[in-house]
This record gives sequence, C-alpha cells and structure tokens, in this order.
Amino acid sequence: MSQQLTFVILSSGLENFRELRAALSRQEGARLLAGGDDAEQVVGEISRLKPSAFIIALGAAPEAELRIVERVARENPHVSVICASRDASPDLILHSLRAGAREFLRLPVRPEEFKTVYERTAEFCSVQAEAPKKRGRVVAVFSSKGGCGTTFIATNVASALNRPAVLVDLNLQAGDLGLFLGVEPKFSVADLVENRERVDDSLLRSYLTPHTSNLSLLAAPREADSADDIEAEHIFEVLEILRERFDYVVIDPQHTFDPITLAALDQADDIVLVLTLDIPAIRSTQRSLMIFDRLGYPRHKIHVVVNRFSKQIDLDLRQVERYLGERVAGYVQSDYKTAVNSINLGQPLVESEPASKIATELRQIAAHFSHAARPAAAPAPRRRLLGSIFRRDRPADEPVADRLTAVG
Repeated sequence: MSQQLTFVILSSGLENFRELRAALSRQEGARLLAGGDDAEQVVGEISRLKPSAFIIALGAAPEAELRIVERVARENPHVSVICASRDASPDLILHSLRAGAREFLRLPVRPEEFKTVYERTAEFCSVQAEAPKKRGRVVAVFSSKGGCGTTFIATNVASALNRPAVLVDLNLQAGDLGLFLGVEPKFSVADLVENRERVDDSLLRSYLTPHTSNLSLLAAPREADSADDIEAEHIFEVLEILRERFDYVVIDPQHTFDPITLAALDQADDIVLVLTLDIPAIRSTQRSLMIFDRLGYPRHKIHVVVNRFSKQIDLDLRQVERYLGERVAGYVQSDYKTAVNSINLGQPLVESEPASKIATELRQIAAHFSHAARPAAAPAPRRRLLGSIFRRDRPADEPVADRLTAVG
C-alpha cells in the first residue's frame, strides 16, 4: 500500500481544482484535507493542519502565486510545495523552484507524472520524519543605548558557548565584529541575503568567516549602502538558515528598535539586555523592558547583564533591580586594560585570558544559554548608598524609583 500523504490545494480556477482533486482521489494513500481559492484562508489552513504537501495552481500571471509559494515554503519548511500549471515553460519551472517549490506538475494531469511527483513527495516527507531539522538557539545581545559594551559581550558569549556557533553582525551601517575576532571578512550578511533562495552548506560556508573550529562570523557589509536592500523578512530567512546549521546563533544588533533589529529580537530565544550603572543606561534599559512588554516578549526571554561593574560606583544593585522590575542575571567587572587588550589582540577575552575574573563572569553568562547547568544567580555586590546624582535635591528616604524617574 502507498504511503499516506495529506494535501491542501489552492486554485483560483475551478477547473484546475477539480482536476487536481480527481488526481488525488485516484492515487492510493492520498487524502485531501482542504482546498479553495482564498489564499489567506488556505495558507492559514496549512499552518493549522500541517499537511504533507501543498499544491498551488499557477495562473497566467503567476507573480502573486509565487509570492505565496515563498511564504509557505518559508513558514512551513516541512511541507512539500508543488506548483501546477498549464504553462510548463522552463522559465516558469525555474521561477517556481527558486520560490521554494519542490515539484512542478503539468496540467492537465498525466497519471504517470503525477505518480512520480507523489512518490518524490512521499520520499521527502519520510526524510523529514526521520531527520527533523536542527533548531539552534538564537541569542541576541542588545542595548538601546550605545557604549554599554554589547559587542564585547556578544563576542565573548559566542566564544564561551564552546559549541558550533555563528556570530551575526546586524549593525549594518557600522559593524566591526571582525576586529573583535581578528579576522577580515570577504563576504557579509548582504551576500547571504542576496543568495538566500539558493544557499546550500557549501555556499553558506563561503560567506562565513571562521574564527575557531566552533565559531564563525557573518559580518556586516563593508559598504553602508550594501545594506539598503536588506529588509526585515530577509533577516528572518537568514536566521532560519543559520539556526538549522548551528547550535547557537549570537546576534549583535543596532542600538535602535528599527525593523531589522525587531526582526532579530522577535526570532531570539534569549535577549541579553546589557547596561552600565549610570543614569542614562538604567533609564534606557527600563524603556527597553517596557517596549519588550508591549511586544509581548515573555520576561524569561530577557536576561539583564551589568557590564563594567565596579564597587566604586555608588549604586545599590538590588535597588536598581527593583526599579527595573527585573533581576540581574549576571555582571562583568570593570577592567578596562584587560578588556581593551583582548580587543586589540583580536581575541575574545575568554580565549586570551581564560583564567581572569572577567572571563569567569562571561562564561557564567554564557552558561545561561548552554546545555550546562545554569549557574546560581550572580551574588549581589555589597550594598551601598545611592550616589549623589540620585540624591540631588531629594530627601534621603525617597524611593529609588522616584529618584530615577525624576532624573533626566
């Protein structure tokens, strides 16, 4: 008995729909779950029903249908997309395959050709069931305020994971992650975006710049205008490609809530929200948390990390936590000389000085996302009174949240 496969059909013409439905009814093991001419409704049914295959009949002007093919192939990678058309020109077949279709079926249906397409679809579904695609973890290191050291932390977290990982520079206008890794990339995320529809493992490797056996870099474009054509949906597709091939995808985005950054944060399984203990950074972090709440991000996705912490800073970390409404997941001691030396060497500090205190703290942060056991919460530094900038013209017993709100 043939393997049972389920199908959904989209056809704007009734004749094509009837012909495809009849072909399925004659094929042993085939079952039609849904069909119609309303694209949005049918695409919704694909997400809900998760069929083995989706057949779409292309019309005389197939541009709109090919966009649907791209969407279904992107959003439902385990569904085999089959294009059917009375125009079987090589040009249309090529365009349908580039859009994401796995098979092309000529109309009117020829029984032997339909049987071949059915068997290849069954083979595809069998492979999908036996070997589900890898779903790597995406970690975004973000601050809405520049100068907090996000690039330094992203580089070291990616290196400390000690698993196959790719570091993605999404500061498209001025990215410099290559300097932190001591590499000179020849290609960038712009090249991957341009060729995302035909990328395979070999082509992807050519776009990445290796740093170690476990860590590679997908660099930002060298020329700022190369980023002009990159859109949010392209970033979604690129991250899907990367997470299927790496255990971890670590993102260093821009310090703004632009569409590219939001596309990356939406995809992230974890967001490392970096701040330094100064008024502008604390206020910026609070605003970021409010935006994350409005975007519907669960708080367990957010990990607040304090960078350049020093006991000389007259701030009580627990009071800052209460003001933010979020616990600090980790902090990195302030050691300017050690950090700058690692950057100048072009080596993450966890590699150049693995025994240093900062390297230990960075590895503890990375452990939040690794398969290793989560470390205990970072111990709070000794309590100190708030500094004079918080107390300026304020009663000594005023709540810290009120003081922070009043500054700025």
